[in-house]
Amino acid sequence: MNDERRIIAADDVPSDGTVLFTVRAGTETSEAILTRLGNGTVVAFENSCPHWTDVRLDKGSGAYVRNGELVCQKHGATFQRDSGYCDFGPCEGAVLSTFDVTVADGEVYLTDDEFSFEHLGESGDHDLSTGSRIDFTGS
Repeated sequence: MNDERRIIAADDVPSDGTVLFTVRAGTETSEAILTRLGNGTVVAFENSCPHWTDVRLDKGSGAYVRNGELVCQKHGATFQRDSGYCDFGPCEGAVLSTFDVTVADGEVYLTDDEFSFEHLGESGDHDLSTGSRIDFTGS
């Protein structure tokens, strides 16, 4: 595997949380999260809720996991960790976007050809998910 695509050691990916990392496609960066399933498989999802895409699931300290599911702390939506399927909340039926990753020799690699691995942690883009949804029109 290509060391430039190495994200993290597989043992460092929690089974009860997530690891935040940043990817790049051309000039655009995106945030992604890794989580490890009970069978050791590591999966990667886009770090945003499909209900409001500016709401991040992992704000830098790991996404909240309850009863084995990822939880959007903004509106309580829950996502199955193996598929990203939302089984409760305002975006029920939606599915988190995925990134292709592979575990080889105990390391997690980004294998999604559309993206390059930038770094662990936040993208540095402004987080709008803490603001209000009320605009100047009162709606």
